Amino acid sequence: TNSAPAALAPAVGSADATPASRAAAARAPVKGGERVVRQPPKAAAGSSVQKMERNDISAALGAPPPALGSADATTVMLKNVPNNYSRAMVLAMLDEEGFSGAYNFLYLPIDFNSRACLGYAFVNLTEPSLVRGFWDHFDGFNRWILPSRKVCRVGWAGPHQGFDAHLSRYKNSPVMHESVRDEFKPVLFQDGVRIQFPMPTRLPRAPRVRQRENPPAPLVVPKQQERRSGALR
Repeated sequence: TNSAPAALAPAVGSADATPASRAAAARAPVKGGERVVRQPPKAAAGSSVQKMERNDISAALGAPPPALGSADATTVMLKNVPNNYSRAMVLAMLDEEGFSGAYNFLYLPIDFNSRACLGYAFVNLTEPSLVRGFWDHFDGFNRWILPSRKVCRVGWAGPHQGFDAHLSRYKNSPVMHESVRDEFKPVLFQDGVRIQFPMPTRLPRAPRVRQRENPPAPLVVPKQQERRSGALR
């Protein structure tokens, strides 16, 4: 039986990682009578967009859970999404699991270098009354269409809550720059049909992406090619 939403928002610094830490210490080699535990390497700095996303997820994990049924508590975070999932796969999953038309915003952050998703997605439900059913359905979900041992967990999104808050958060964001592929952008819906993002109030700057040797396909799409593809922005 899945827990109620309020019980699934552990504070930052909780003891969730303790068993893993103990297991790592037990496997560590013994040197000079003491176990030597190697620290994992630090991840390389990513793009400006990814830095903002890291700030968002840190805030989300540390945010106190809104009261269930609160008028502004409609945005949840799907955690442990397989890293090889695309935005289209997440949208198809939501619809196939019976939630078509129940959400009006979705964003799956992407690592612009690897083209892999960061493992979580933000979903805004159209009504607070839909949160309970959505939460219970996807907390513990593991019927992925691609092989994965991950088990989905659901938490409250924060510090941004609600449709309007996410609209304001992203309409001027670098991720909405015209050079970014449409599949990497957040999307809006009305009655289950995708709608355009409002025009930005200021010109979004292009995201800064770290260069590396032998990069994959270009992140930015030439304007002419994007026009031919008919991508919705």
